[in-house]
Amino acid sequence: MKHRKRGRKFGRDRDQRRALMKSLASSFFMLGRVKTTEAKAKELKRFAEPFVTRAQNPSSASIRYLRSFFSEGTVRKLLEQAKNLEGRAGGYTRVIKIGVRRRDAARMAIIELVK
Repeated sequence: MKHRKRGRKFGRDRDQRRALMKSLASSFFMLGRVKTTEAKAKELKRFAEPFVTRAQNPSSASIRYLRSFFSEGTVRKLLEQAKNLEGRAGGYTRVIKIGVRRRDAARMAIIELVK
């Protein structure tokens, strides 16, 4: 049964899924928006929003936690972007559906930080 199964598998094992999400999130925080498949964008939203919440309160423990996932440059950029989202209680990302990819008809989307 499919009850209470959270998250998408993407045809990968656990470590590959984790690496995919970390890589997508790193690109997302560095660029502010990423074009990817709709499923990956929706899963990235679930993965990335808690990091923005952590970055809004930049204590030494929060920064140490963020550095355990991302590089120094990504953490610095994330802290800058979190200042712009201060006072916002969640909903930091927006997923915009942009149609299908021509070669394999995968549904595509753009995920971006809300300004």
